[in-house]
Amino acid sequence: MEVVRGIEAFPQQRVPVVLGLGTFDGMHLGHQALLSEVVRIAGEQEGRGAAITFDPHPLAVIAPPPEPFLLTTIEERLRLIASLRIDLALVIRFDAELRQVSAQEWMELLLRHVRMSDVVCGSNYTFGRDRAGTVQLLRGWAEAEGVRVHIVPPVRVGGALVSSTLIRRLLRAGDVAEAARYLGRWYTLRGTVQRGDARGRTLGFPTANLSLPEEKLIPGTGIYTAMARTERGLHQAAVSIGTRPTFGPGALVVEAYLLEFSGDLYGETLELHFVQRLRDELAFASEAALIRQMREDVSETARLLAHVEAPAPFGAV
Repeated sequence: MEVVRGIEAFPQQRVPVVLGLGTFDGMHLGHQALLSEVVRIAGEQEGRGAAITFDPHPLAVIAPPPEPFLLTTIEERLRLIASLRIDLALVIRFDAELRQVSAQEWMELLLRHVRMSDVVCGSNYTFGRDRAGTVQLLRGWAEAEGVRVHIVPPVRVGGALVSSTLIRRLLRAGDVAEAARYLGRWYTLRGTVQRGDARGRTLGFPTANLSLPEEKLIPGTGIYTAMARTERGLHQAAVSIGTRPTFGPGALVVEAYLLEFSGDLYGETLELHFVQRLRDELAFASEAALIRQMREDVSETARLLAHVEAPAPFGAV
């Protein structure tokens, strides 16, 4: 997939361009349906499928939330978009200046630089200053410019509308299994292994401490089962997200114990694909009690993940 940064840099194409409109932070089942439609239409027209995304996320500029909210970093998002066979990803910097661009100006910018033949969006798509642009406005403008508009209906799972807002709420509550139903994949944290205080090693369970982008949403505190992908392979993992209350509350830490693994991961990239939440984070009366519980957690992790299929790795863009 070709990644283009900045709308003015979009290369002129010799074939029709079918453009997917959105931000695509979650890259959930709804986003996947929309981008799959982009690929389908582009194939029919012997053209190229393109997708817009923003960095930073518009919400971070318009109304910054009080806590991390990104479901995908820009790098993760691009890898997921590429996995759907989109030909071009247009990454646009969202800042105070772009925020003031009107809906009409935004449509004209897209046509001037992308020269798309078709656009694909969701039924609730909004755009432009104060989100004044609607699907109805887009249709009227596009008809006058000879651009075809394709509306992808909302995706529902078990009667519930798939949305990034719903997925964020589930993740913050620790319900990673339910969130996966709407994502169409396990939720993933991807970061670099950093040195900790080696407390896990002294307890007999050496853990990999994960350094994460500060804007990335971390699931609620607790103990989880996950599939861990390192640069050396795939492993089952018991993951703790919390403040280690047994030893006195500290900063929030994400640490993973990889089953049947030995070695040094410091400085390496680690992906944690969250499968299920096991229990709350607890404060234990003694180290011995904590060790007994950790053994149970590891045993339960092995049992639950025994027949879980390996997650697809984030591929290269």
